[in-house]
Amino acid sequence: MNLHPFPLLAGLCLAALGLPAQAAGSKLLLTGGVSSIDGAAGGGLTPWALTGSYAGPGEWGGSAFVTAARTSDYGLRVAGAAVAWDERLEFSIARQRFDTRQNLAPLGLGGLQLEQDILGAKWRVAGDAVLDADRWMPQIALGALHRRSQAGAFAPTLFGPLGARRSDTELYAAATKLWLQHSLLTNLTLRATRANQNGLLGFGGAQDRRWRLQPELSVALLLAPQLALGVEARAKPNALNRSVLGTGALAEDDWFDAFLAFAPNKHLSFTAAAVDLGRIAPALQPRRQRGAYLSVQLSF
Repeated sequence: MNLHPFPLLAGLCLAALGLPAQAAGSKLLLTGGVSSIDGAAGGGLTPWALTGSYAGPGEWGGSAFVTAARTSDYGLRVAGAAVAWDERLEFSIARQRFDTRQNLAPLGLGGLQLEQDILGAKWRVAGDAVLDADRWMPQIALGALHRRSQAGAFAPTLFGPLGARRSDTELYAAATKLWLQHSLLTNLTLRATRANQNGLLGFGGAQDRRWRLQPELSVALLLAPQLALGVEARAKPNALNRSVLGTGALAEDDWFDAFLAFAPNKHLSFTAAAVDLGRIAPALQPRRQRGAYLSVQLSF
């Protein structure tokens, strides 16, 4: 099934704009996280147990975002939106577009664009990050991300001899703990996944079709009510490391970032980050892909 995310994005944004006035709600600044590259609320690389927007108990909220990232050899653009209800449910959608530029020209794939559509759902099952800030109990949520990749001219190889799947659904559990007295937030996410390079290179491979449970960690320090500084680490399954292209040709590494999030008010936030994404497919001069991203989010 082909997803058509941009009409859905527009619908979600319009729905968010039509939410009741209380939707800019009762939560503290930055306690809804920011939009991850997959559309779910959290950090830039990983979902948290928090639901997006500032909707509190009995309230609706919505958000929309755009993100642009640039590394040594590649570029990534993401657009997405989410709606949340009652600090309990979140539904999100995102489209990713990965530009390989001319780095795959030796393989006859110059200018290749990899795209991915992502539908997400998150359900808070226990705890409240703010109300339980003086207890040991974290906020806990379960989530799912359904992904479908479009590999352009690389598709016959990726979904043929390499044995990757075109679509798959990831499941995750996230635990987020807010330590208000220390102005600190910590998060642990466990993701069951077969995604290659976050799904941009499909899911699994001919030599490795197993689900992997991958940990993801986030730590954020509130420097001021409107400003947070944090780091993230995200483990990757590396299912295409052994393939018909040779061991290591499509290897992937864990991802890391250090981010700064600024929210001048409850309707607008900016996130800037330095990222290290390791190896991402064979560039002309294979090297770790380090760079930066900037994300802008509107909340309603």
